[in-house]
Amino acid sequence: MERKRFSVLFFIKKTKLLKNGEAPIRLRITVNSISVELQIRRSVALNLWSQAKECSMGRTKAAAELNEYIRMLKLRVLTIQRELEAEGTIYTARLIMDKLYSCEEGRYTLLNVFRKHNNDCRRLIGIDYVQITVSRFDNCCKYLGHFIQKQYGKEDMNLTELNGEFVRNFEIYLKTTRNCQQNTVIRYMKGLKKIVNLAIANDWMHKNPFAGIRFQEKEVIREVLTKEEIERMMCKEFALPRLEYVRDVFIFCVFTGMAYVDVNNLRQEHIVRDNNDDLWIRKARQKTNNMCNIPLLKIPQLLMEKYKNHPLCTKTGALLPVPSNQKMNSYLKEIADFCGIQKNLTTHAARHTFATTITLSQGVAIETISKLLGHKNIRTTQIYANITHSHISSEMERLSKRINLLCPDWTPSGMPNESERLY
Repeated sequence: MERKRFSVLFFIKKTKLLKNGEAPIRLRITVNSISVELQIRRSVALNLWSQAKECSMGRTKAAAELNEYIRMLKLRVLTIQRELEAEGTIYTARLIMDKLYSCEEGRYTLLNVFRKHNNDCRRLIGIDYVQITVSRFDNCCKYLGHFIQKQYGKEDMNLTELNGEFVRNFEIYLKTTRNCQQNTVIRYMKGLKKIVNLAIANDWMHKNPFAGIRFQEKEVIREVLTKEEIERMMCKEFALPRLEYVRDVFIFCVFTGMAYVDVNNLRQEHIVRDNNDDLWIRKARQKTNNMCNIPLLKIPQLLMEKYKNHPLCTKTGALLPVPSNQKMNSYLKEIADFCGIQKNLTTHAARHTFATTITLSQGVAIETISKLLGHKNIRTTQIYANITHSHISSEMERLSKRINLLCPDWTPSGMPNESERLY
């Protein structure tokens, strides 16, 4: 076998100093003029580095430990190279680096890094993250653990083992074994991608397994109730108290635009009165932490009054007897059947209805709706700009009347007789 040109070099990056003013130390492995670099997560003061000796010139204990670490790291590289030559393996600088990484950084495994990331995010709930986001990260980590055990027969995987095949197989696993819908799959894949980007940024891995892989979100059909359907639901008498509770909570959301989790956490301290003696809901959204100021219309006020002495409300301090989200969605299917509504009702459908039927269709400015919904970006609100046909028709009818008032008797010259007109 032809002997390869092989070299190992330690050097500092003078142009990218750390916050403490020290220069990061990098390792370069070269095989046949093709090099691979790695930051070894050690640094040194510029005036203490000897490039000729590839070590620190300091006389402190820290300098001695650094030099010993560099010596041992170089020894591992040389050992790996000799073993590959002895085996007759056709090796590259990348292969040597990957094997070194596997030995040196074995603790940087996918699930370990993911769990540490999630714990860090958990400490930032209420600052940079909300609970639902962290819960999604936790679920993604859990599913990855099940997938690795099922697909590869082990408890965890080194980050350097991740490749495009791993990513695609995990996507298939989510769609089949976990029966996740396309958009849910994409959310979990984004969680995995975040960990991969974190690992690449820290030099814990070098190849991006997501390279060339794209995900396409599926357009979501948002169920929205019409004015007639809202009235039908409000006037329906239910023999079962559970259906009445769920209907009332749903109607409350229809006229406030609140999400399920925010209604569930709604308390008396969130109800404020302004200078005009009008009642408002002032509460931060749990999902985005954006403060919402929502005027309390007559219907939600009546619903709050109805349940102020309900046992669940008096026990918990809640303003409404809100069951679990799972029960809400299940009972809403029954309510839709009883009311003759051929739509897939969920708790979030109430929020969509508020954005369209209750506000946008009644001429409320989209900027105002965005504030009421607690959206961070108005582009999120603009999804609802695709409003109902009936609203478009009524607006055009109003426009037609205005135009006719401007010039009621005008007709263009050369018009055919009434009997000859096409329409």
